[in-house]
Amino acid sequence: MTLIFILVGFVLAISILSFIPKVKETSLRAGLVLLAAIVFSAMFTASSFRHVGENELGVIVKNVGTRSLPPGQILAVKGEKGPQAKILAPGWHPWLWPVIYEVDIRPLIEIKEGFVGLLTTSDGKPLPKDAIYAPEWDKDVFQKMLQADYFLSQGNGYKGPQASVLTPGKYRINPKLFNVEMAQVTNIEKATVGIVKSNVGQTPDINITGGTALVDRGYKGIWSTPLLPQEYYLNTQAYEVTPISTAKRVIRYTRLESQNTQTSAEEREITVRSMDGFTFPVDVRVEYEIEPSKAALVVANFGDDGDVLGERLNSAVRAIFRNNAERVRAMDYVQQRSEQETKSQEMLSVAMEKVGVTVTAVRIGDVGNEETLGELLKTQTDREIAAEEVKTFKQQQLAMEQQKELSKTQQEAEEEKRLATASYEVKIAEQDKLKKVIAAEAEAEAITIRAKAQADAFKVIAQQIGPGNAALIELLKIIGTEGIQITPRVMVSNAQAGDSPSDAQTTALIGTMLDSMISKEPIETKPE
Repeated sequence: MTLIFILVGFVLAISILSFIPKVKETSLRAGLVLLAAIVFSAMFTASSFRHVGENELGVIVKNVGTRSLPPGQILAVKGEKGPQAKILAPGWHPWLWPVIYEVDIRPLIEIKEGFVGLLTTSDGKPLPKDAIYAPEWDKDVFQKMLQADYFLSQGNGYKGPQASVLTPGKYRINPKLFNVEMAQVTNIEKATVGIVKSNVGQTPDINITGGTALVDRGYKGIWSTPLLPQEYYLNTQAYEVTPISTAKRVIRYTRLESQNTQTSAEEREITVRSMDGFTFPVDVRVEYEIEPSKAALVVANFGDDGDVLGERLNSAVRAIFRNNAERVRAMDYVQQRSEQETKSQEMLSVAMEKVGVTVTAVRIGDVGNEETLGELLKTQTDREIAAEEVKTFKQQQLAMEQQKELSKTQQEAEEEKRLATASYEVKIAEQDKLKKVIAAEAEAEAITIRAKAQADAFKVIAQQIGPGNAALIELLKIIGTEGIQITPRVMVSNAQAGDSPSDAQTTALIGTMLDSMISKEPIETKPE
């Protein structure tokens, strides 16, 4: 396009000058010459303008000049002949005449979301000794370092791969200096940390006498501090990031019917040999995790948390279980499962802690099988059954003893009850006896009183009618009361001289009464 302007100007100028022979006046001829010069100059000047769009940049190459670039230098900073460090911004730019300057219009560099731009420079100072990547730029000069003229002068930029990267956005940078390669952003997922192996920075002064060397951030080597879950804009070539899972993991050592069904979290069962010569399999489950603060040790020792770590863990687990089994008898191993779990976990924790793995639990499942420990387990089962029977017998014996004690207690309680009843009965009898004694004494006293009264009455009667008549009256009372037969059945003879007839009669009556009293039978009570 610029050459067309010059060509058009030249043609127009020649056309104007072609009218000079036809013009006779000198002033008109001079005017035509001046007009031709103006047209050519205007077209020539117009040819020097270059336009750069809003999303473009202009790269300048100077073809004519008195100074050449120093050997090894690619971009001109001070106007030397060759590619220029300074680029053209959006807009019109004059004085860039064709042939003298070449202007290459290019689109801006765009870094899309989820990516970073890896920079490699074609010019600058040589990299420091033993350096693979140029040191990362400070944040306060980052934008200036993207300006080629500043990078190659005040910025003292290095030639070669740069540790600094371009984050998502659009950049107006000189493609003659900066080569940009796209790479995905470093994303640390949840339950994961990123361990950085830095190829950039100072080499730390570490005297390693044992163990694994880790370095602080900013130094060359494996950083001891991990990257936590989030996105990081890192040069994935300058900073090699290894993701390490911090989630709890379980690995099972078990016997499967088919090895085709074996998963990545399962290993073949562990076979051990006891002190008494039994060889038997043991199902084991090991739970472990990698803590964020120890993840760097895993990378330093194994490179990642994959197969190499798994082989180390498998080797430690099998060795520990085999060594522990050699120290006990098979039956003790079966019976002391919890002790074996605790001991194995302690030993495995010590072994794996050194390489950054934390063992959180060891569980023992099935121990042996019918083929390896069948007879031994049957013997143990019989012993347990016998022991249970002994316990049952002891419980029954204890129950019987307790029943005996209960019966004894109940008998003693019954005896005490009977004793109490008897005691009460004795007291009642004593009270009854006392009552009867009191009643008898009262009756005796009453009889005595009546007898005395009767005697006194009889005495009074006897004094009035005579003793014999008084007695006869009393006898008649008795005869009437008792229903005594008064016909005499007793013959009284041998009356003494001097006895009165009444005395004889009295004697006969008394005998009759006595006979009646003697012969009277007790009255029988007929049952109803």
